[in-house]
Amino acid sequence: MLFGMQAHDGPLTRLRKSHEQSVLDLLRKHGPLSRAELSTHCGLSRTTLYDIVAGLVDGGAVVTSTPRAEVRRRGRPVEKLSLNPDAGVAIGIDFARRAIHVSAVNVAHEVIGSASEAHAPGLTWPQRADIAERLLGSLGGPPRAAGPTDRAPRRCTLGLGLLSAIGVGVVGPVVDADGADPAARGRGTDGLSALLRERFGVPVLLDNNTRLAALAETVYGAAADSGDVLYLRLSHGVGGGLVMGGRLHRGTQGMSGEFGHITVDPEGVPCECGGTGCLETVASLDAVLHRYRSAGGRADGISAFLAAAASGDGRALTVLERAGTDIGTVLAAVCNAVGPGVIVIGGELAQAGPALFEPVERALRTRVMPMVSHRVRVRPATLGDAGSALGGIALVLRESPLLSRYPQPVTEEHA
Repeated sequence: MLFGMQAHDGPLTRLRKSHEQSVLDLLRKHGPLSRAELSTHCGLSRTTLYDIVAGLVDGGAVVTSTPRAEVRRRGRPVEKLSLNPDAGVAIGIDFARRAIHVSAVNVAHEVIGSASEAHAPGLTWPQRADIAERLLGSLGGPPRAAGPTDRAPRRCTLGLGLLSAIGVGVVGPVVDADGADPAARGRGTDGLSALLRERFGVPVLLDNNTRLAALAETVYGAAADSGDVLYLRLSHGVGGGLVMGGRLHRGTQGMSGEFGHITVDPEGVPCECGGTGCLETVASLDAVLHRYRSAGGRADGISAFLAAAASGDGRALTVLERAGTDIGTVLAAVCNAVGPGVIVIGGELAQAGPALFEPVERALRTRVMPMVSHRVRVRPATLGDAGSALGGIALVLRESPLLSRYPQPVTEEHA
């Protein structure tokens, strides 16, 4: 929780936090309200409500105001209560394979901004943290001019205020401390949480970035109207996330959503996971570009490939047809197992639009159980590069019902 942080977590403290959250939720939903209006909405006694409001005002989470003189009615002006947008910000960072995305949201849930920057492979965590800090600094105000001897990264100027943590997405499984695979840890996130805690001065919540994107699309984006969602990201890697029964599913040791490592071609090429013919070997950006170039196409990157497809290049469209069919085949298998109502597809390859989505849907309709095939809706992701970072923010705020019973993700003590 962002507000009312106390040293003990007994029944009375939890009850007070619940009352605080009710008041904050009402102000977020309805905007400025008087104490009388709050009382009508929340059902708390006058004494309890006034005590809760006083604590939130003293803590800086809520501010008071009175109408301007020209709009007041006769009599004593009624004081209004509203969320204080300057009380602090929630920060989300997505460390993708070859890019970094950041977002910031104030306590009124207004997006302050998002920023992204691509980078070469092989950067160290301190180098990537420098980029994240600079991007966040750009959201807090105009960049400081750097002199010829000024090599230090621009410090983040966003005020964390009463924030309890920052949410961070990383590539690959994020396993719990008691079940960590030493090999995975060696190639993963060792030291990242501690590094970011040192930079920002708050704990770090670490989770898989595609799972965070699934959370974001279900809270803020394309699947906000559904409680059963399958999210698939088609980027340099292929992964996803599941929302089942209105709850984000993390799985044993954080292994949910590894759709990229479902086999689609047993005779295919080896995958970095140790398997053969995984979806990632045919539907990742590198795999798609390799197939296009092998067919005689020319493209120095995914943007050029997408432009070729948009112009009607037959080789590019054939590649997308095959990738879409493989993707739809995997999605159908997962649908038959978990029964989502909405499938959201994101990542750079999703920008191909109908050339990709149409073969995906054809394969899906052919292979999913007929009694439900007409009920599964396929949608493009709407949050773009900011998706995982916004999911990190949702993870920190932990206000969504999607996170009820969701285990606390890895913190710096476990990284």
